[in-house]
Amino acid sequence: MRKNSLLQTVFCAVLTHENCYVVSQHQLLFFTDEKIFSLAPPVNVQNDRVYVPSMTKKRDVAADQLLRTRPTFSQSIIVSVAVSKLGCSGLMFVKPGTKVNGTYYRNELLSKQLLPTIRHIARDTFVFQQDSAPSHRVRDTIAILVNETSQFIGPDLWPRNSPDLNPVDYKLWGVMQERVYQKPTGY
Repeated sequence: MRKNSLLQTVFCAVLTHENCYVVSQHQLLFFTDEKIFSLAPPVNVQNDRVYVPSMTKKRDVAADQLLRTRPTFSQSIIVSVAVSKLGCSGLMFVKPGTKVNGTYYRNELLSKQLLPTIRHIARDTFVFQQDSAPSHRVRDTIAILVNETSQFIGPDLWPRNSPDLNPVDYKLWGVMQERVYQKPTGY
């Protein structure tokens, strides 16, 4: 068993243990996450093929047929969301060009958007989950969550690189990415 799989198994066992995080009618688990959507769609050049006669030399093929590239510095936007059994928050957009560091995450996303929205949905009885992104692990962010939430799953409990444990990672962002980058159909 891979190390990460073992950690995920232990994590699930800890969360389902009766003395740990009990999620009942009054206590809802909110999964949160952020995603960067780029203006240029993701490109998998491995799947691109160029069909030319077998004796054609590379220098004779037009450059745009050899490799389809994505701009290096494409405009992008960061989106954040919280999801629970009751439903989800609205999408929260980070101003373009803003770096989401610990201070921005705490002061703007967490304090002004995520926590008030979650409290509106679940009142004060919820379990807050966030992944192990650097802005989430900062001491001041942890302190706010200790003071402002009834319970939260801290970075020491949440296994790193575990998108399969968070429905936002393994489902919501995939569906949104398909829709955002969907090629327009004929008009």
